[in-house]
Parts: sequence; C-alpha cells; structure tokens
Amino acid sequence: MMALPGGRHLDSVPLLGQRLHLMQVDSVQRWMEDLKLMTECECMCVLQAKPISLEEDAQGDLILAGGSGPGDPLQLLLKRGWVISTELRRIGQKLAQDRWARVHSMSVRLTCHARSMVSEYSAASRSSSQEMGQIEKLLMEKCSELSAVTERCLQVENEHILKSMKACVSETLSTLGQHFGQLLELALTREVQALVRKIDASDNIYTTESTTGNLFSLTQEGAPLCRIIAKVDGVLCLADILTDDSHSEATRAEAAAVVAQVTSPHLPFTQHLSSFLESMEEIVTALVKLCQEASSGEVFLLASAALANITFFDTMACEMLLQLKAIRVLLEACSDKQRVDTPYTRDQIVTILANMSVLEQCASDIIQENGVQLIMGLLSEKPRSGTPAEVAACERVQQKAAVTLARLSRDPDVAREAVRLSCMSRLIELCRSPSERNSSDAVLVACLAALRRLAGVCPEGLQDSDFQQLVQPRLVDSFLLCSNMEESFV
Repeated sequence: MMALPGGRHLDSVPLLGQRLHLMQVDSVQRWMEDLKLMTECECMCVLQAKPISLEEDAQGDLILAGGSGPGDPLQLLLKRGWVISTELRRIGQKLAQDRWARVHSMSVRLTCHARSMVSEYSAASRSSSQEMGQIEKLLMEKCSELSAVTERCLQVENEHILKSMKACVSETLSTLGQHFGQLLELALTREVQALVRKIDASDNIYTTESTTGNLFSLTQEGAPLCRIIAKVDGVLCLADILTDDSHSEATRAEAAAVVAQVTSPHLPFTQHLSSFLESMEEIVTALVKLCQEASSGEVFLLASAALANITFFDTMACEMLLQLKAIRVLLEACSDKQRVDTPYTRDQIVTILANMSVLEQCASDIIQENGVQLIMGLLSEKPRSGTPAEVAACERVQQKAAVTLARLSRDPDVAREAVRLSCMSRLIELCRSPSERNSSDAVLVACLAALRRLAGVCPEGLQDSDFQQLVQPRLVDSFLLCSNMEESFV
C-alpha cells in the first residue's frame, strides 16, 4: 500500500471505467497487479556497482518491474509513489535496528526510484510547473545526501560518532519524506484537476460516465485522494452530473458514490468541503430523487450512503431532508426488496433517521409514516450469512435504531407508540441476552438509554425486576450487569 506522508494509505488504482457491478476490485486481481511491482534487486544492485545483499530480507526488496511505460500519468504516480513510500518506511525500520549496510543499499535504490518517478512523470505529462520543478530538485538533492551520508556511516566504527550520524540520517530521511509528499500531492492534484476539467468540458455521455468511474476509483485510494478531489472542486462537478437527468442512472450513481466517499465522516478533515455548502441543496435534492427512482439495490445504496454522510456533515441537510419528505421516501423503500434487501442499505437508512431525529419536527413525520414500526423491525436485524462484515452491519443497525428511538421518544406520542408496539420488550431482550446483540457493548448502551427514555414516559410497561436492574441504577451499573450476564439468566 502507498501512503502520502502524514496521510492515509493508498492502494494501486483499479481498472478504470468500471460499471456498478464491478466497483469492488477483486482481491486476487489486486494481488496479481501488486506482484508486478515486486522483484529482487539484483539488476539495481549491479547497475549501482554494489554487492548483492545476502540478507534474508533482501528477497522483499521492491522495484517497478519493467517500468510503468507510457501509460496513464495518474496510475504511474500511484504505483511509483507506493514503492517509494514503502522504501521510506523500510529504511526507517532498518535505521532503528542499526543495520547500516541495508540502510545504505536501500537509500541507493530509493534514489533510483525517485529519479525514475520524476523522469517518467515528466515524459508522460509533457509539462511541469515551476513549483514542481523546485520540489523535484529538493527531493533529488536529499536523496543524494541520504546516499552519501549512509555510505560514510559504513566506514565509521566509533559508536558515539555513529550515534550522532544516525540522528543526521533520521533528519535527512524525514525531510526527504516531506519533499516526496509535497511533490506527490502536487502531481496528483494536477492529474485529478485534469479529470474534473474533462468531466466539465465533455458533452459526450460515455466520456462523462467513464471519467466519473475513474474519479470513483480514485476515492478508493483513501483520504488523501478524497481531499484532493474536494480541493479541486470535484464535488461541484459531481453536483452537475447528479442534477442532470440526461445522464444515465449508472453515471449518477457513480457520482453519488464519489460524493459518499468525499463526505465520509471518517475522513480526518472537513475544511476542504466549505465549497460543498454552495451546492448542498441541489445535491441533497438529486440524491433523494435517485433514492426514489432507483432501479436496483446498488443504486439505492450509493445514493443513501451519500445522504447519510451529508447528514453528519451539516445539520442543514437534515432540515432539507424534512422539507423534501425524505422520511416517506426512505420508509417506502424499506418495503421494496428490490431497493432495500441488505443490512448495509438499512444501515444507511437508519443513519439518516438517527441524524434527522435530533430535529423536533421529525417525530410527527415518523409517526405519520409508521416509522416507529420500522424502527422496531430494525431492532431485530439479523445477519443472513454470518460473515464478519454483515454481523458488524447488523450491530450498527441495532445500535442506531435504539439511538433513533431514544431521541424520538422525547415526544410522548412517539414513546407511547413505541410501548404499544412492544419496543420495550425488545429493548429488554437485547439488554439481557448477549446473543441477541452479538455481545455488542455499543448496542447494549444504546438500548439501555432508549429503555430509560421510554420508562420515563410509560413506567407501567416495565416489570419490577427490569426497573430495578435496567432503569433505576446508574447506567454504568446496569451496563456491567448486562454485559456479564449468562444466557441462562433470561
């Protein structure tokens, strides 16, 4: 995997222009692609007139086999960047172990990789900015400095002197990593900008669809690429696609997928999305419409995931969803197996409901659309296959359903409706039976909170033992009691 220094990991780019059913890159295919980047370092060592290392870990040395060729500059950057970031990390590891021979040989190889990336990208892009040229120069100077100082370290036997030189090597390596990160971000920003401009300028639906697919592929590379896409106004470009009915459903769904990735609440930054507010109403409206008209579960999942992330981003989105009658759209979709048939999709729906439930006016819409009954059903979400991913999704659904119920039960009408539908009984079951919640502590805490909120409105719905153990004590005491319960207790 590749990582921008200070950023998240990036993987190699999947094949471009994938359709919706090919969005998930096959792991075996990904592994086979990565194998192309790995080879023994004999050729590199011979070219540098260095002895071939006999150490056992030399078998894991990385170079680009045969080079990247004259292909896509973006793909070239990602592949070369992956190799260089891996080398930087491994040099740091060998330096910590005082394995100077390895540190030096890897520093020489790192210089070759950096020089190759610079020359290959220059040839592929055929132009370079002054800023990039300056950073390229700084990067190569630091690479040469690293190779020179590590070679001198091989000749030093005095431990005191070697210790002071180690600090110098560490500082040089850190500065080199910073220059590499700056150069890579500049180049990636330039290439992503070219993709966005291509979408903006295109009046060919096939070109737009293909380029949007490419943009979605980039979001799979992690947080740095998502930040870059947003920084170059990629979201505004996607808003145009989402709001243009002349584009196919598949293209709009891929645009929704990019929006979902870029607005993910898990990304460690949000300031880059300030321009997103300018088009938020148009995007939210288009996503609700896409949910309503979705012809498949995949399309609905992508559109609802984008909406779910946007509701985390700004509470204004929740108010827009109320005005757009989104609760009705989402609840109606839940009864349509063609659109909503997996816990992953229900996870997106209940996320939206949980975030909307902070608004007081949401309660009346939920009651009007029989939403409490749906929440009751979500509390009983069970995995079909038993895979870890599906089990985790079911836990999230149960937890968020309980959170939604607790928030909505501020309204006495919602609380009474929940009691009428036996929600209290289900919450008690989830608290007392670890197997019902897959022993999830998060689900337990959410259910205890919801139960206490309902008990405050309708205490008569509880037996004395439930009240004394689950409601009356401090929350932490009830939590400890339930988390240590045996199944035979029920």
